[in-house]
Amino acid sequence: VQLQASGGGLVQPGGSLRLSCAASGFTLDYYTIGWFRQAPGKEREWVSCISSSDSRTYYVPSVKGRFTISRDNAKNTVYLQMNSLKPEDTAVYYCARARISTAIRVYEYDSWGQGTLVTVSS
Repeated sequence: VQLQASGGGLVQPGGSLRLSCAASGFTLDYYTIGWFRQAPGKEREWVSCISSSDSRTYYVPSVKGRFTISRDNAKNTVYLQMNSLKPEDTAVYYCARARISTAIRVYEYDSWGQGTLVTVSS
C-alpha cells in the first residue's frame, strides 16, 4: 500500500497548483481519500476529502471555493486543484486514505503519502 503525493512547488499569491495523489497496492475508489497540510510549527490540518461511497467532497472553510478535490479511478489518482493561493496556504501537503465515508481527523486515516511542499510567496 503506497500513496505518492506530488505537484507541489513555489507559486505567487493568486496562482494555482494541482497536487496529485497516486495510489498503488489498493483500489483507490474503495476508500475515502483526504488531503492534509502542515505548516512549520503548526499541527497537521485537514483540508479536504472525497468520500468512498458516493464521491461527495468536503472542504475546510478556509479553502472552500478555491480548492477542488477530484478522483480519476482509471488512473487510481486523486487530485487537489488549488486556485487563488494565499501565503497562508504554504505548507507540506499530505494525502491519506480512510475507511469511513467522511473522515476529517488524522486518526481516521490509516495510510499516508510522504508529502509535497507548497510555497506561496512573491
